[in-house]
Amino acid sequence: MQNGLKGIKESIMAKTKKPKKLSEIAFKPSIGVFPSPSDWRDQFIYHLLVDRFDSGEPDIPPYNPNTTHVGRVDSEGEKWQGGTLNGITERLDYIKRLGCTAIWLSPIFKNRKEANTYHGYGIQNFLDVDPRFGTLKDLQKLVKEAHKKGMHIILDIVINHTGDNWAYPGGYSYYYSEGKRFPFGFWREADSLSGIQWPDDAVWPVEFQNPEWYRRKGEIKNWDSFPEARDGDFCSLKEIDTSNREILKALIDIYKYWIAVADIDGYRLDAVKHLEDSSTAIFCSAIREYAQRIGKTNFFLFGEIIGDDRFIDQYIARNARIPDTNERFPSLDAALDFPLWGILEWVIKGLKNSAELRARYDRFRELYSDHGQAGQYFLTFVDNHDQIGRSPRGRFLHNNPFQKQAVLALGYLLTSLGIPCIYYGTEQGFSGGGDHDKYIRECMFGGNWGAFNTTGHHFFDPENPINKEISQIAEIRQNEPALRYGRQYFREISGNGSDFGYPLDGLCTLAYSRILDDTEILIVMNLDSNPRNDFITVDSNLTPAGKNLVNLLKPGSIHTVHKSGRRNAVRAGLSPHEIAILKLE
Repeated sequence: MQNGLKGIKESIMAKTKKPKKLSEIAFKPSIGVFPSPSDWRDQFIYHLLVDRFDSGEPDIPPYNPNTTHVGRVDSEGEKWQGGTLNGITERLDYIKRLGCTAIWLSPIFKNRKEANTYHGYGIQNFLDVDPRFGTLKDLQKLVKEAHKKGMHIILDIVINHTGDNWAYPGGYSYYYSEGKRFPFGFWREADSLSGIQWPDDAVWPVEFQNPEWYRRKGEIKNWDSFPEARDGDFCSLKEIDTSNREILKALIDIYKYWIAVADIDGYRLDAVKHLEDSSTAIFCSAIREYAQRIGKTNFFLFGEIIGDDRFIDQYIARNARIPDTNERFPSLDAALDFPLWGILEWVIKGLKNSAELRARYDRFRELYSDHGQAGQYFLTFVDNHDQIGRSPRGRFLHNNPFQKQAVLALGYLLTSLGIPCIYYGTEQGFSGGGDHDKYIRECMFGGNWGAFNTTGHHFFDPENPINKEISQIAEIRQNEPALRYGRQYFREISGNGSDFGYPLDGLCTLAYSRILDDTEILIVMNLDSNPRNDFITVDSNLTPAGKNLVNLLKPGSIHTVHKSGRRNAVRAGLSPHEIAILKLE
């Protein structure tokens, strides 16, 4: 009987034709090639966790703050909730109506069956979709339907570690100790008496079942210490030896395969600082060349790099100012803008002086030979799924009664330098926070871990005021090239029209211009909880005195440009936490 079941299992696996080793994968595109965007600054990216977005189940009632029952089990947030690829496909119109043109998916690759790695970063099979998310066909359908709507799909990928697919001797925890390499213990198997089986045991493709492919130096204890942070295991996830060129080539082949088989448009590289600079550069160059060869001439490669601007600059920026004394391996097209993330929230909330924001952009002039182009190198955000270094972890609206500040924050991303990215749920006012990542990873579809301490109610409400205002700003951005490509200049303000200067405290009018060729667009934000009616400097050559500016968010609102000494200025009366986007009538 056992042999009969084994034969059935082998027959099923043969029909599915899932590759088990690298030699079985093909690099010829199987479903056509969708062209790349000419410039990724044209995109507005929606970032979601597959398990937490939508299950695709019908008849889930919408959330109603007045009637929805509050109460959920705290431990549920660390478990799989049931989001699927098909659920995302069914919500493409929702995402597009928000104004987003690209979707960044959390890793969709197969994780261990028994692991609660719902986030997808504990990979067990690099060549298969996790069955809890769906199938390869489901992924192909999602990509195809997105492309039909003019949208792009970006996959989150891991190249520095696998899941917890093997253990050190005795199954004990081993920790980094002065670079010592520890013995290999054993592969984790569903049935240890039968040895490694397919597909739920050990790690795949089979080449990764070589113990010598892993650094084997134990878990990282000091995350700021080098080389420990690079060579140690990422908690229980096992670090791959990417310094080995054979292993690096295997990873390159794996991710070329996913472009070929699913027509993916870009990759977000996880945990880049845990890799050798040279390995990241080689990987990105190889993926970029493959994508160009098959017709994706601007395949997007951006990464998670925790550090300041100078540290991030090592990995990006083809027009960077290169110091003669530093060896560089520029490789990524862009990086997540953690320096901005560390400042913007507190400026928008009036808790930091906007001088810190201005200083951040002044650094671009030091780092880049064309600071106006620096926006293409940064993916900007205010909420994300992995708030490293922040305690407690919390979304922008956590413990924040001022809902309109979320519009100011996303409005800033949509009108300033960079490629804007919104984290799922921000548009619905999600406000999770606490001492664990689970609190910022609520379910959009309800599940057992819905937002606002609820279960079983979805949050796909296009009439949510935050959703509607973000959508309106996103539409303006799409229609105004200056908001995507223009240079950015912060503007001095005045309460009386005579004495101008940059704001001296946080509760102020924040103003900046985007200038492209002969077009100036002025963005004005009231960061105060009281009305403000300040004068704002504009470019005298591009915005002459006597002309009128119209607020693109309120077409009937007209503001006349005045001469004030040697400068031109416009007065903008704003209600608390209001944003205005002004352009010559």
